[in-house]
Amino acid sequence: MSIWIAIASCGVVLTAVLLGRARESSHLKQMLRSMTENAVARDKGTIDFDSINNLPIPVTRYFKHVLGDTQHLIKTATFKQTGQLRTSTASQSWPAFTASQIVMPLSKSFLWNAKVKMPLASHVRVLDSYISGAGSGRVSLLSCFVVASDANVTELNSGALHRYLAEAVWYPTALLPQSGVQWSAIDENSALATLTHNGTSVSLEFRFNESGEITGIYSDGRFGRFGGKYKKVAWQGRFDSYQEVEGMQVPQYGEVGWYDNDSLELVWKGNIVDAKYAFEKP
Repeated sequence: MSIWIAIASCGVVLTAVLLGRARESSHLKQMLRSMTENAVARDKGTIDFDSINNLPIPVTRYFKHVLGDTQHLIKTATFKQTGQLRTSTASQSWPAFTASQIVMPLSKSFLWNAKVKMPLASHVRVLDSYISGAGSGRVSLLSCFVVASDANVTELNSGALHRYLAEAVWYPTALLPQSGVQWSAIDENSALATLTHNGTSVSLEFRFNESGEITGIYSDGRFGRFGGKYKKVAWQGRFDSYQEVEGMQVPQYGEVGWYDNDSLELVWKGNIVDAKYAFEKP
């Protein structure tokens, strides 16, 4: 009898896993469909290079360095990433992850789909997104059992838009004034970028080297979830290893972290292992 009970139990677990994976796969497809349905097209994808000359000096230097003379606006960017992350600044564990990301800069949306390795050959699936002005985060064990989920909360929307703006170094035409970014000078090696979308406004300090590369970003208060509650915490990132990809200069390495008691604690380190772009027609 115990053998039949064990077999039945295994059947129940397997069914739950299959149903859970089907549900999560459907959820992912719906998110991708929503991104596509809300995509924005431009009648003219040509960059207004004259507007670049009126920006703060380091920003002008950046665009002239990373964009080619015949560059067009990025319609879609897709990435493959590898790296390590940790769930909090107090954690000593740095599990490895692989991820795919799709970004549609004209509609200011992204979807990050990561598989994070866990002990005993298990994993958790992490979906982070910003679509149609709404941020969302979803974590599922074995890509089937949802253990955390939140969406379209004011603080989460702001945090997701902050992330979109910071990661625009990987899709640099999204940082242009014609893409909605307002730049103001700080000093010869830094400038403040402000982006407003769907009623949410965020600002981020970008830091540049003399070559014209963005080497870092900083916010004195980005919304994150700590101890089950949202709060603003200073946030900082660094970018390195620029390479030419489809005529643009983009960094291949990035890392970000939160400040804890005035000390920067990294929580994410990643490499771009593949990047592909589709451009708006001229």
